[in-house]
Amino acid sequence: MKTLSNINNFYFNSQFLRILIFITVSGLLSFGYFLQYAKGLEPCPLCITQRFFFFLVAGLSIISFLHNPSKIFTRFYSLIGIIFSISGAGFAIRQLYLQNLPSDQIPACGPSIGYIFNNFSVTEALGILLRGDGNCAEVVWSFLGLSIPAWSLAAFLFISFIWALQLITNKR
Repeated sequence: MKTLSNINNFYFNSQFLRILIFITVSGLLSFGYFLQYAKGLEPCPLCITQRFFFFLVAGLSIISFLHNPSKIFTRFYSLIGIIFSISGAGFAIRQLYLQNLPSDQIPACGPSIGYIFNNFSVTEALGILLRGDGNCAEVVWSFLGLSIPAWSLAAFLFISFIWALQLITNKR
């Protein structure tokens, strides 16, 4: 019985969960860059927005790992992590919505991201990125029948669960 307790203490240890989040997100981002640079898949505005939230989650997890906070700050980091993860999941849901629209309802494709940032103010560019466009509706890659935003949604929900686990167990 003592062995089971030691296993639970290890897996529910906040430091282990923080580094698990960092490693998971690093792998996801690496795979995204592999698809972009090795396979030639250009990310759409909503893909870039999801990447941004993955970066926020990774940054928060490594900062909290290095900080090794007390119980109060563990709760703080966990709540912020849940907010970042759920926000990223929201953008994945938006992209899944666009991908499942009938072809006659898909919004028009917009300009490239470089053009957006060169010709619009930062707030206008962010608005365009957050809305998405016809480029976001195209399914360019899938695995096991799920597109990239579906996998992103699953990852964001898993990461939210891990942050929530830290919040609930709250072990240092």
